[in-house]
Amino acid sequence: MPQPRINQQISARELRVIGPKGENYGVLTLEEALKKSDELGFDLIEISAGATPPVAKIADFGKYLYEENKKSKLAKKSHSTEIKTVQVKLGTGDHDLALKAKKTSEWLGEGNRVKVDLFLPGRAKYLDEKFLKERIDRMLKFVSVEYKIADSAKKSPKGMTVIIERA
Repeated sequence: MPQPRINQQISARELRVIGPKGENYGVLTLEEALKKSDELGFDLIEISAGATPPVAKIADFGKYLYEENKKSKLAKKSHSTEIKTVQVKLGTGDHDLALKAKKTSEWLGEGNRVKVDLFLPGRAKYLDEKFLKERIDRMLKFVSVEYKIADSAKKSPKGMTVIIERA
């Protein structure tokens, strides 16, 4: 991330200036903006050079860098999602499905995607697709969190798979 220009490094003649508490000082010349920042005892930081006129904020530069760094770390952290897997069989009972759905709801609440595998042994792989989808839907009815289907039911080597994520 490139360093923003501060104080004398700013080259624009006019700036839209924002105060330390978010107040809008309007469009000021560079000299007026520097004078205002000196009065308040802060730095003048150019935060949006591409705007017309460029936007500058009056703030403590060290604190500003710290906040921006914190924001970028948080943004990186929030993008990582895992795919958790739940395996269900044709004859799985309602109680067991409810337990698996409870765990699925927890994972969805944490922001993870969940892959629901319907395990089909041997000849069961050739059963009617509509029947197999109903078996997966039977488990999904128990999920307590709002979800959407990210990847619809598809045949897989183990049987049939659906991927769901938080709505």
